[in-house]
Amino acid sequence: MKIVTFIVAFAIFVFGLWLFGLAFAVDAWQAAIFFGGIIAVSLAVFIPVQVLRD
Repeated sequence: MKIVTFIVAFAIFVFGLWLFGLAFAVDAWQAAIFFGGIIAVSLAVFIPVQVLRD
């Protein structure tokens, strides 16, 4: 179960980084997309800290 949780958290982290880059490439909603990237990366860090701790 820890491996699946890690893979999901890593995928969310990479998606958040992609959102950071996308925010600079679009013409509208830059702030909302960038903020979504911040939320995604924060969630990706939160998952292992809360779920995978022993």
